[in-house]
Parts: sequence; structure tokens; C-alpha cells
Amino acid sequence: MTNTATATAASAAPYLSINNVEVIYDHVILVLKGVSLQVQKGSIVALLGANGAGKSTTLKSISNLLHAERGDVTKGSIEFKGNRIDQMTPNDLVKRGVIQVMEGRHCFGHLTIEENLLTGAYTRSISRAELKESLEKVYHYFPRLKTRRTSQAGYTSGGEQQMCAIGRALMAKPEMILLDEPSMGLAPQIVEEIFEIVKDLNSKEQVSFLLAEQNTMVALRYADFGYILENGRIVMEGDAHYLSTNEDVKEFYLGLSSEGRKSFRDVKHYRRRKRWLS
Repeated sequence: MTNTATATAASAAPYLSINNVEVIYDHVILVLKGVSLQVQKGSIVALLGANGAGKSTTLKSISNLLHAERGDVTKGSIEFKGNRIDQMTPNDLVKRGVIQVMEGRHCFGHLTIEENLLTGAYTRSISRAELKESLEKVYHYFPRLKTRRTSQAGYTSGGEQQMCAIGRALMAKPEMILLDEPSMGLAPQIVEEIFEIVKDLNSKEQVSFLLAEQNTMVALRYADFGYILENGRIVMEGDAHYLSTNEDVKEFYLGLSSEGRKSFRDVKHYRRRKRWLS
């Protein structure tokens, strides 16, 4: 194989690959049922679905945070940059550059915004100058955090806490961020601001994103590719434009159809005739 062919094959290989993963909680409850998905380097991939579809479980299976909730990956494999990562500790995975931003933000409420950010760099052996440089980079993308740097995180707004959580992940110099429900509980204007920052981090810092999101419309506007998860299975996938214009997705997940906006009752009844389940 020539050098050019080798480079082409390497670029085509998925950055993150989840292969036929099955997850069981408490040795009894089957949550993920053979989930497979891929994230290419430098892309934003949206994992979409209703509450309880298995989105957070999918992210936790990658970041190896399932054990804290009595969950286990019982089948399949997870690879990052061609290496198996499903048996690594969360700490080792962070050092590899894969970091999860948990649903609900999970800032340290008693610490200031800046102290929260500094905790994100604990896995890195860097000088004070490098630490300051990383901090200033976070403040560049999140100027609101610089204004609130001395405020206790617990007394800041939900949007500021979400920014703090993403900024803390950025302090670890990630290659891949697993972002769980970034829009949850936030005003639409703040949601747009956060997604714009995600897009900036993706294009300017080359951080790849796998984001789990219920807000299908916003997620597909910023993502490159999407997967729809339902009852622990991937039921549809495609590039973001295809999914956002697909009549099935528009009707069931957005409440829209070629006939215009439908009522909740109409959308609810649509569950009985979803084409991907027939």
C-alpha cells in the first residue's frame, strides 16, 4: 500500500467506534441492545431520542462511568483511535483525551468558577504558565465565565454552570468530548450560545463531539451526522441535513409534517406506524 493510500485509509477510519454494545443494569435490566455508531475525527455527531431511550447510558458506556450505577457492558467493543477503551478506568480515559460532560452540569457548588475550571487540569502535568494559558483559552471561548470567575459556582445561573462544565472539560485538553443534554433546563437563547461555542471548539480546536440531546431541531442544526436511539436501539442514522428534512423525523420528533404542525395527540398516535419499526 502506498503512503497516500495508507493516509486515506487512516483518515477514513472512525475516531470513535462503538460496535454492537449491550448494557445491563443490576445484572437484569437490558438498556442498550446492540448499539453501533461511529464518530469521525473533527466531527460533531448527535445522538438523538426521547427521555429514557438510552442516550446517557451510551455515553457512560464510552466513558466507563457505568459501574458507579451498577451497569455493565456485557457485549460488544468500544474503540478510540483504533484501540480498545472499554476496559480502561475513567481516569486513564481522560488522559487519552476522552472526557464526558455529565447531564445536569455537576459543578462543585462550593468552589468558585475558576477553581472548578482548574480541577479539569488535574490529570495534566503542566507548568503554571501552561495552566494560565489553558485558563485564558477557556475564558476566550466563555467570556461570561471570566466575568464570574470569583463567584461560587452554586450561585451562578444554569447556563453559566453548563459553560463551566464544558470549560472544565476543555482544561483537560480533550480530543473527544461526550456532551450529555447540554440544552436541558436552559433558555433558548443560552442554548444557542452554548451550541455556537461547541461549533467554535470543534472548528478552531479540532475537538470532536458526541452529544446526546433531546432538542432534535437545535442538535441537527449544529451536527454533521446523527443517530436516533429508541428503546436501546439505533433506529435511524444519516447526515444532519438528511435527518432534519426526513418526513418521519420531522413528524415524530419535531411535531411537523408536510401538512404542517401536528397536535401532540397526532404525534403520539404516530408511534403505532413508525416506518422503521415495521
